[in-house]
Amino acid sequence: MTDDETQTTPEVEQAAAPAAPPVKSAPTDRESAGPFDESEANPVRPYIDLGGIKILPREGLNLRLEVEEQTKRIVAVGLDYADSTLQVQPFAAPRTSGLWEETREQIRQQVKQQGGRVEEREGPLGPELLAEVPVTGGADATSKRLARFVGVDGPRWFLRGVVGGAATSDIEAAAAVEDLFRSIVVVRGTSPMPPRDLIPLRMPATPGTA
Repeated sequence: MTDDETQTTPEVEQAAAPAAPPVKSAPTDRESAGPFDESEANPVRPYIDLGGIKILPREGLNLRLEVEEQTKRIVAVGLDYADSTLQVQPFAAPRTSGLWEETREQIRQQVKQQGGRVEEREGPLGPELLAEVPVTGGADATSKRLARFVGVDGPRWFLRGVVGGAATSDIEAAAAVEDLFRSIVVVRGTSPMPPRDLIPLRMPATPGTA
C-alpha cells in the first residue's frame, strides 16, 4: 500500500458514524402515573375531550383554548390552577426517540435571543428549564417573568408544558400543577404524522366547566 492509500483514520471513522437518536425523557412511572397515552387511561373517568389531549376536571381548574388568529386553529390549551398557569401542547414524535432534548435546546436559544436567562435543572418530571424572560410592552422596561418549561416523551408523542405564576417558585403550587400535568391523556391517533407536528386540538365535544 502506498502512502497515498492510507487507511481511514479513527477520527474520520468517528465523524462518519451516525449520531445516536435523542433518548426519550419521561418519569420512570409515566405509564402508571402519567402523563398517559390514550391506551393507558381509565376509560370511565369523565375527561374533557379536546382531541389531541383529554383533561380531567377538578375543582378550581379553568380551561382556555388558545387560537391562532390567522388560521383560527387551536394551537394550545391553557389551564389556570393553583394561582398558576399551565400551557400544554401535544406533538407527534418518532416511535423510538424523543423530542424533549432538542426542544430544550431550541427554547434555551429563544430565551437567550430575547435577552433572558435560562437554567436547566432536574425536576419531578425529568429535565426542565427555568427561564427569566423580559416582559415586552409593560410599563417597566426592566420587568421579567419566570417560566418553567417541562416536557415528557411518550409512545409516538411528546407533551410540552409551560408553567407560570406561583408554580414557578412555590413548592405546593408546583406540586399541584405537576399533578395536573401528569393527569393529562394524550390521544396520538393512528394517522401518520411527521414528527414535531402539533396533534390536532378541538373544542370540547360537550360544553362543561371544570
